[in-house]
Amino acid sequence: WYQRRVREKKMSSKRIIHSANAPAPIGPYSQAVAACGELLFLSGSLGLDPQTGNLVGEDVESQTEQVMKNIHALLDAASTNFANIVKTTIFLKDISDFPKVNAIYGRYFPSEAPARSTFAVAALPKNALVEIECIALIPRQ
Repeated sequence: WYQRRVREKKMSSKRIIHSANAPAPIGPYSQAVAACGELLFLSGSLGLDPQTGNLVGEDVESQTEQVMKNIHALLDAASTNFANIVKTTIFLKDISDFPKVNAIYGRYFPSEAPARSTFAVAALPKNALVEIECIALIPRQ
């Protein structure tokens, strides 16, 4: 009975993850949410400088590098890492940027890359060129 109750409580728990090393949300959402004790849902990350809240550059390469740094900060805040990401979704303002984004993204997943979807979209917040969201596992401590 006790073990089942602990498991039920863990399954219904939700924890907000915040990192000062990632940009503050620009709307009514959390940077990331840990749920069920083992899953981490990261909100879409733009190439924003965490200190200024501005895009780091006007090119997709610099924005993608910053997106990955911001994701790293949130993974670190939740005690996990890129190897534990199971799914990503990439949003591109221009699908012709796919090879550039893919080259940078691929450096963070040298083996066993997560499942992924990539979409071209009409626009992104702050006129960004790329946004990436992901779902990761949080290893049991």
